[in-house]
Order: sequence, then structure tokens, then C-alpha cells
Amino acid sequence: MKVWRVLVALSFLLLSGCLVSFKDPIPPNEAAPIPLLGEWTRTDEWGDQLFLDITRAGTNQYKALAYVGSPENLKSHEEYGFTVAHHGRRWYLSAGLPKVLGGNFAIAGFELTKDGELVLYNLDVDRILQELEAGGLQGEVVDTPHGDGALINSSLEQVLAYLDDPANSDVFVEVARYQRAGE
Repeated sequence: MKVWRVLVALSFLLLSGCLVSFKDPIPPNEAAPIPLLGEWTRTDEWGDQLFLDITRAGTNQYKALAYVGSPENLKSHEEYGFTVAHHGRRWYLSAGLPKVLGGNFAIAGFELTKDGELVLYNLDVDRILQELEAGGLQGEVVDTPHGDGALINSSLEQVLAYLDDPANSDVFVEVARYQRAGE
């Protein structure tokens, strides 16, 4: 079990390789669905057991503690603060990015399935870059270590309207599927 695997897996989870970041975060105006809270688990591509422990961090603010194997494995701990919004038919989360990645915000989608799974979706950077080129979203192309990324400076209302449009449903790519820990 290597710590770098956790970091790579979490990077793909939150950033999906190439980065789509946003100037505006989702404000803490809405509470997350109660079933989101608690401990989730999945097995990654290397066979390691990954955990997410999602808790409240304040009024309509949450944190996800991610680790490999067990809570005692302190070397693998990564903590992410986030807010949520239920807009249209979708749930979104917004997490701050470290300064090394521009210090802006990532937006991802999530779903709590009828089978009790937590499914996380990231934005397809190629689709977002096409949308920038077409003028549907405002922003700029940025260089990342993994290729071109995008920094979106459209208002949050414009971004959510774009993401909610059924014609853009393919902009989301499933990146992880978790089950309740202990089930």
C-alpha cells in the first residue's frame, strides 16, 4: 500500500487529471442530504481499500477525510472541505484547490443511488474546453502538468445552468463509486 497511490487516486477523484477550475465556489447556502454523511469505502485500481469519512464542518459546510486501509494510517490522510448545492436534477459539490493548483475551486457532481452507493462525477475537460471555444462559458485555457485545463470565470448561475442542461449531460464522467463502509 503506497501513499502515492492515494494521492494519485484522490487527484483523479477531485481533479480528473486535467483540471477544470472555477473562480466562484458554491456558497454554503444548502445542506447536504443526510445519507451523504458517514463512512464510505471502495477498492481502487491497485486493490487498496479507500475510505471517505464525510462529516459536518460547520453550517452547510462539510469535510471528507480520505485514507487508505484504516484511520490509523495517518500518512495517507487527506482532508477536503466542501459545500454542496442541489440544482435542477443534480447534486454538486465545490472544493477549494491548493495554491499549487491555482487556489480556485473544483466542482464535481455526486449521486446517492437507490442501491446505497455514492457515485462521484468529474467534469470532462475536453467538453469544457469545447464550450469555452464555442463561447457558452467564459474563461481561459491553462497549462497543467497533465495537459490543457480550464479556468472558468462565468458566474456560478451560468455554470449551473450549463451543467443542468440535459443537452450537456455527457459533460460528467464517473470517477468513483463508493459503498457504505461495513456493508
